[in-house]
Amino acid sequence: MSAILVQNLYRYFGQLKAVDGISFEIPHGSVCGFVGANGAGKTTTMRILSTLDYPTMGTAEICGINVVHHPDKVRSLIGWMPDHFGNYDHMTVLEYLDFYARALGYKDQERRERIREVMEFTDLIPLADRLSNKLSKGMTQRLGLGRALIHDPQILIMDEPAAGLDPKARVELKHLIRILAQEGKTIFISSHILSELGEMCDSLLFINGGRIVHHGDAESLKQGSDATGGLFYDVQVAERPEAVNDWAILNPGVEFIESRKRGGRIRIDSTDPHQAAEVLSRMVRDGVKVIEFHREERNLEDAFIDILGRIDQGLAATVAPEQAREALGHSAEKN
Repeated sequence: MSAILVQNLYRYFGQLKAVDGISFEIPHGSVCGFVGANGAGKTTTMRILSTLDYPTMGTAEICGINVVHHPDKVRSLIGWMPDHFGNYDHMTVLEYLDFYARALGYKDQERRERIREVMEFTDLIPLADRLSNKLSKGMTQRLGLGRALIHDPQILIMDEPAAGLDPKARVELKHLIRILAQEGKTIFISSHILSELGEMCDSLLFINGGRIVHHGDAESLKQGSDATGGLFYDVQVAERPEAVNDWAILNPGVEFIESRKRGGRIRIDSTDPHQAAEVLSRMVRDGVKVIEFHREERNLEDAFIDILGRIDQGLAATVAPEQAREALGHSAEKN
C-alpha cells in the first residue's frame, strides 16, 4: 500500500482544467518534490489530498483511505502546511499551538508534553511568548510546521514552505525536513527552489498545465542530455582561455556555450562517452593545453525547462500512470 495514491484525478473550475487526469503514487517513508509553475495544478492537487477540495473525477488515497469518502480518517494521518495560513491577533506562539492541540483532542499533561516536543523540534521555545502575528517569515513557517506536527502525522503535505525565506531560514527548514524524513515520515513538498528539492527528495514530480510531465529521481535529470541529445562539458586550459572558443568554432559536433575564467563551457552533440573522449583527444592534438575536462550536470531548472520544451515540440509525452509507477520502482501489482 502506498502512502499517497492518485489515479486519473481531474479538477475543473468551469472551463479551466486545473488538474487534468493525473496519476502517481508515493511510497511510505519517501520525500517527493512537487514541481511546477504558478497555475500548473500543484496547490489544487495538494488541497484535494488534504481533504480541502473535491475532485471532479478520479480518486486520491492516503494510506489506502479515500480522501472523499473518509476525510476524518485521512485528516488524522496527514499534516497540512499551506503556503499561507492565518495567525490570530493577541495570541502568542504557545497559545496558538495550545489552541490546535486542544482542537485535536489532546488534554492535560499529554497536551502540554506534546506541545513541548513540537516546540523543541521547531526551535520555538524561545518564541513562546511572542505574538504569533508578529513573527518573521522564517519564524512563521516554523510555527506552521509545528502546527502541522501536533498530532504526529504519518504524512506531511507542504505547499511552498520555503517561499519568501532568507537563506538561513531555508537551511533551517531543510534541516527539519531531513530529520522528519529520517524518522520515516512521508513528505510531499512543493517548491520553486528546485536545487534544494534535488538535495532532499527521493523523487521529483513535475506538473504542467494540470498534467504530470515527469516522475523520477533528481540524479537521472541532472545526468540526462538536453532536448537534442547533447551533453555539456567544462574545459579549463593552462593559458589563453579564449583558445577553447577558437577551437570549438572550427570543429563540427562541438558548440561553445560560454566563457569561463580559465576556459569555457562546451556542448558535445552526443551522449556517447567515446565521442567525448575523441573531442578531448582532438583538442590536445590541436595544441589546446587542457588541464581539466569534465562533464557538467544540468541544474534541475534547466531539466524542467527542457522537459517542457520537448513537450512543446512534440518530442515527449506526459507521464502515463504506468510510467509513474515504474519510475518509483513500485508496480500496481505490488500494491
